Amino acid sequence: MGRHVHWVASTASTNDIATRLADSGAEEGTTVVAETQTAGRGRHGRVWFSPRGAGLYASVIVRPAAGRSSDEHPAALLTLASGVAIAEAVRAVTGLPAGIKWPNDVLIGGRKLAGILAEAAMQAGTLQFIVVGFGVNLLRAAYPPELALRVTSIEAETSRMPDRALILAEILAALGERCADLRAGRFDAILSAWRQLAVSMPNAHVEWDSPAGVVRGRAVDIDRHGALLVRVGEKVERVTGGEVRWLSKR
Repeated sequence: MGRHVHWVASTASTNDIATRLADSGAEEGTTVVAETQTAGRGRHGRVWFSPRGAGLYASVIVRPAAGRSSDEHPAALLTLASGVAIAEAVRAVTGLPAGIKWPNDVLIGGRKLAGILAEAAMQAGTLQFIVVGFGVNLLRAAYPPELALRVTSIEAETSRMPDRALILAEILAALGERCADLRAGRFDAILSAWRQLAVSMPNAHVEWDSPAGVVRGRAVDIDRHGALLVRVGEKVERVTGGEVRWLSKR
């Protein structure tokens, strides 16, 4: 991971550059880092606020083993593995108690520190590569009002200037280890680490929109494929996507 790093001053999205590089044959671990993004994105088409110099905005190319189907190397499980890697790296560099909220948020004290967007490229039903994009808030910034109370940064939590290069290096090293776990089929190692870091579970109240209306329940676990398991009455529902709203703990 990170043997080839492409740095740009500004881009619409590092995921877009990484995708073009992957389409051209760039090897696994190729990384794109930007000072700012003008159209950084998160899940469900959300904008990732990317003020110049205030965050770590990067994308990494991950290539599955040849011939793997999407079911064997899902972007969902890689998202979980990436969340574990980022939380582990932040803890290692800063000592902060970084935790995870399903499926792709890294939190400190309930506020969002980092987010992840994994985008897969398929051909004839076979997964060709996945671009793992992530943003980590490093410095205090003038966030939009709708974000100001929900996000934090390493500087805000430590009152120190973070070392961006060191944090990137630690993330790439941790991501490399977790991708090796995926490739070797050590899913339990990833899931166990994720559960230990999942500050939002167990028994948090959650809700999501279904064709029949809003469904509410309590988050209890994740399964082997990275789906969220929610107890709704006497049943356990399996949630694989959509917008899950986390309401409260216990």
